[in-house]
Amino acid sequence: MDNEKTIMAQWVAAYAQKLYNRAFYLLSDQADAEDVVQDVFVAAFEKMDRFRSESAPLTWLMGILHHKVADHYRRKYKHEPQVAVDAFFDENDFWKNPDAVLADWSAFEKSDDETLEEYLERCLEKLPPRWLILVKLTYLQEKKYAEICQETQISKTNYWKILQRSRLQLRACIEQHNIQP
Repeated sequence: MDNEKTIMAQWVAAYAQKLYNRAFYLLSDQADAEDVVQDVFVAAFEKMDRFRSESAPLTWLMGILHHKVADHYRRKYKHEPQVAVDAFFDENDFWKNPDAVLADWSAFEKSDDETLEEYLERCLEKLPPRWLILVKLTYLQEKKYAEICQETQISKTNYWKILQRSRLQLRACIEQHNIQP
């Protein structure tokens, strides 16, 4: 037992920052990232007997981290309230402004103050929590839709509808920041 504690202390010293950096990248929240990294080390300590040294300790810990991040999103997705999409659709589920949706906005002028990435980051923060989870799982973790649907327990149709509405909301947000086509 003392040997396992020593090994775990070495792993914490050697890998905590790398795990935190990855968790923060995936979660975009400092407190959540810290909690997930702590959960990773607790799980690793509890399952130390399963580590067979067939891979590097960091690889094994990163695998645990990705499972913990998925668990985090699953819990958060199930407990966050659903948000209405009145900004884009009327009461009959028709587009409120279809011309705006179809407008070409492929070329942007960037302001000197902020880059497109900074605008996008601010706009991502404005997405409803459930939508942000799906966007991050899809585009940052590059997971397949079937896996995301299974993890979040939503239908394929709901998944695609949320991604579509997320992109529309991101677009509207970026356009509100006066980035002109």
